[in-house]
Amino acid sequence: MSEPLLSARGLVKRYGRVTALDHADFDLYPGEILAVIGDNGAGKSSLIKALSGAVRPDEGEITLDGKPVQFASPLEARRAGIETVYQTLALSPALSIADNMFMGRELRRKGVLGDWLGLLDKPAMNKFARQKLSELGLMTIQNITQPVETLSGGQRQGVAVARAAAFGSRVIILDEPTAALGVKESRRVLDLIQDVRGRGIPIVLISHNMPHVFEVADRVHIHRLGRRLAVINPKEHSMSDAVAYMTGARMPEIAA
Repeated sequence: MSEPLLSARGLVKRYGRVTALDHADFDLYPGEILAVIGDNGAGKSSLIKALSGAVRPDEGEITLDGKPVQFASPLEARRAGIETVYQTLALSPALSIADNMFMGRELRRKGVLGDWLGLLDKPAMNKFARQKLSELGLMTIQNITQPVETLSGGQRQGVAVARAAAFGSRVIILDEPTAALGVKESRRVLDLIQDVRGRGIPIVLISHNMPHVFEVADRVHIHRLGRRLAVINPKEHSMSDAVAYMTGARMPEIAA
């Protein structure tokens, strides 16, 4: 196996007397889908927030391409190529699909109109958004300028994933991407995840849905009591094994 693209060693994060991360480790390898599972309160969210720049760990080290990094904000992580799609999606319902994809990184017109008047290059943004949606097979969205609030739940999730795939050059982190979706829409999102991985971008998938995890993940990171308990191969372990490990009903033979 090659060297990890994104890794962490000994991450510690405390909130008063509560230790959310207790010397946690993490490894994501190039081109893989890594699922992160754990019971409520296990520290999954704190781990992902540390990796994506949303929180700064009190101790430990995060490396990207083998080089230590310290993200002071999610914006810095985005600049490094790490895109995160949170469960809330962070979309603005009243804005168009294209505007949502470019939120915070809008394209300005060339010359005086853009440099001095700040006018946006709407045609270029619309063209880019349509291209990225088409690349991921989201052809059911006909009008790129329609408000996001007019889309179904699955289509909104697709827009959020497409945005992450368009700008996440190194890593994409997906937080419970199918939690609020029906069977058909969940199927489309899982297909999107595999399409993105097929383009060579590794994905971190946080999910409580064991069938989805075992369908798409190459490896499963089990988080328990603020640290990595084990990493298992879904082809060699059952869903019952994974649930037993993350709840403490049984300990894995090989811990992390």
